[in-house]
Amino acid sequence: MTRPIDPGTRIGHVHLKVANLDRALGFYCGVLGFELTQRYGHDAAFISAGGYHHHIGLNTWESRGGRPPAPGTTGLFHLAILYPNRAALADALRRLIAAGIQLDGASDHGVSEALYLRDPDENGVELYHDRPDEEWPRAPDGSPSPVTRRLDLDGLLRETLPG
Repeated sequence: MTRPIDPGTRIGHVHLKVANLDRALGFYCGVLGFELTQRYGHDAAFISAGGYHHHIGLNTWESRGGRPPAPGTTGLFHLAILYPNRAALADALRRLIAAGIQLDGASDHGVSEALYLRDPDENGVELYHDRPDEEWPRAPDGSPSPVTRRLDLDGLLRETLPG
């Protein structure tokens, strides 16, 4: 058996090919609230939350004016953006509603709550928060046992950010 990866390993960032950089920035910065950390003209931009060098890279190097991949092809299913708590996820939902962005779905997985949508280039995006480990549904052997139930969006919208 091979040794597992170090448990401290994390996904540092994702880089997306987009058709229109300004349109992508309008979504990721204007709607979701990421901050622009660096821009290279109309070719590429790097955005982050909280001052990190970048969580998401956006580029048009191979995709300027391009179309989304056709159904049935390989590629990114979705990128997942982890929010620190339920109130922050509720704030993201309010931003989406204000921008008129439709959800593809919303699920309570027991271990997390998630919103599913598409960015302007049809990339799948999951916005979610994890519940504390002690609240996770568990199998008889103690392992996490995620479920998929309808997420109560009205209940989520009642959450408020501190301050």
